[in-house]
Amino acid sequence: MNYPRTLLRAIESHINTGEIIVVTGMRRVGKTTLLQMIYEKIESDNKVFLDLENILDQRIFEENDYNNIWANLKPFGITQTRKAYIFLDEIQTKPGIVKAIKYLYDHYDVKFFLTGSSSFYLKNLFPESLAGRKVIFELYPLSFEEFLVFRGRQRESGDDLKKKDTEKNLISFEKLKKHYEEYLTYGGFPQVVLNDDVTQKISSLRDIFNSYFEKDVRTLADFRNMSAFHDLIFLLMQRVGSKMEIAKLASEAGVSRGTVYSYLSFLQGTYFIFLVPPYSTNVDREVSSAKKVYFCDTGIINQFGKVSDGNILENACFHTLRKFGEVRYYQRRKGSEIDFVIPERHFAFEVKSRANISDVKKLTKIASSLDMQQWFVISREFAKGDGIILAQDL
Repeated sequence: MNYPRTLLRAIESHINTGEIIVVTGMRRVGKTTLLQMIYEKIESDNKVFLDLENILDQRIFEENDYNNIWANLKPFGITQTRKAYIFLDEIQTKPGIVKAIKYLYDHYDVKFFLTGSSSFYLKNLFPESLAGRKVIFELYPLSFEEFLVFRGRQRESGDDLKKKDTEKNLISFEKLKKHYEEYLTYGGFPQVVLNDDVTQKISSLRDIFNSYFEKDVRTLADFRNMSAFHDLIFLLMQRVGSKMEIAKLASEAGVSRGTVYSYLSFLQGTYFIFLVPPYSTNVDREVSSAKKVYFCDTGIINQFGKVSDGNILENACFHTLRKFGEVRYYQRRKGSEIDFVIPERHFAFEVKSRANISDVKKLTKIASSLDMQQWFVISREFAKGDGIILAQDL
């Protein structure tokens, strides 16, 4: 059974537009399944879904004269005489295909839907000539809302933060508490969520981690010291939710600062980590450019890193808050800080295992000085009081 993702509706709205649709994200997050659902919604029979990890499917596009590609597509029932819908999965495995895509797009009535596993790679894969001709959608592991859908526990939700604050409900909290604990422990990769056996969940997480190394790192990167790259990942896991010290990371990994920056760029470009910069104002002097690090999934962190429950919660909240806009953190030199700030919405959030009114007062003092419009303390445990939102309701 295929479960709808939040991103499905956004992509559906572009089925009949002219742009090339690209869905990118880490491996195993459900890109192929998502595109297959889009494929089924297209009523035309002049459509085809091809897997570019399959050498036979790759050969369809291996033509010096791109017009001949139509002849290769004919056995699939595809014709150029009317609008064609071509779905290509994992395009990074066939770099030269982009030129063929551009040619067919420019000369024929064809709609392309593509998936790729790395924004790091796609930035180099797509030429500037395709600027304005594509729409890129990024797919991530399941949010908790999507997790509940996969678990058959749909609920009404929205983005009204004040409503989430004022309508906290202990009974609803208790009903979903075990689900949220499972979500924090094993994360949101679909195949992990759909498996009820704990041993199989762990096995799937290890397979996802190993697959990342074998299919992304080894094929997309050209790192001479793979051992140091591997070590850096584990060093970063120990720093979830903390500011990175590049010099210290370089020393511990036994590589140069430049190499660390190269590794970080790749990890970020392949959706394995996320780097959060500080939020600064013209009034206060902020800590310079140190960034905080978060990982793609709490299940991955729990299996391969030794991280506190508080940092796991913070990592999960970071991903949930990204739906509101670009996430930053705030810290003055004197130490006063806010875990997360959404500058474009003027939102501020502090994350606590069990929030109380004192946490709200402290956040209010700092957030109001920054002219934030809304601020809330996010609590893992149920907590009463104004200004507190439950993490599972976020």
